[in-house]
Amino acid sequence: MEKLAQHIKSHLAISDKTLGLITDRFSEKKYRKKEHLLHFNSISRHVYFVSKGCLRTYITDFNGVEHNIHFSVENWWAGDLASFVEKTPAKYRIQALEDTTVHAINLNDWEYLVREVPEFLKYSRILFRNDVIAQQNRTVQNLSYTAMERYEHFIQNHADLAQRIAQKHIASYLGLTPEFLSLLKKQYTS
Repeated sequence: MEKLAQHIKSHLAISDKTLGLITDRFSEKKYRKKEHLLHFNSISRHVYFVSKGCLRTYITDFNGVEHNIHFSVENWWAGDLASFVEKTPAKYRIQALEDTTVHAINLNDWEYLVREVPEFLKYSRILFRNDVIAQQNRTVQNLSYTAMERYEHFIQNHADLAQRIAQKHIASYLGLTPEFLSLLKKQYTS
């Protein structure tokens, strides 16, 4: 729970006692590479803080093509928020791309912390704000950046991730075929 505690402390001033109240509501779970944390149409029972490893959140279109929406590495969160909060079938799948350790929290515990621990409410607002900003930035990039600009932005902001995951996953995230990504990489390095 140390990484989760550090992440919370990095966003707000909090006593050790209050921090303990929060982290006690989480449970540690381990997933093997390629294992799914969430399947399409299942109900999301948890959201996850990644303390080690890498997850991908993705959808599969009507042709069976996978589209990566988000990667969650150390100190990032993952989940299908609509399914989690509304208890509706998940639109996303979440899969471990590496052996991964997460800290999971269920909705009852999340709501308890939001209701009873003001610091957790503040932390939640920070998380949601950051997520909305990240989603808006990604939408702008997908709609207005060239393929090369999207690749350059990814490399500049996620160089370590580019070394950890398969190129097909990066290509999917950028809205490219693996073959076209390979051509872009050659142009980028020359």
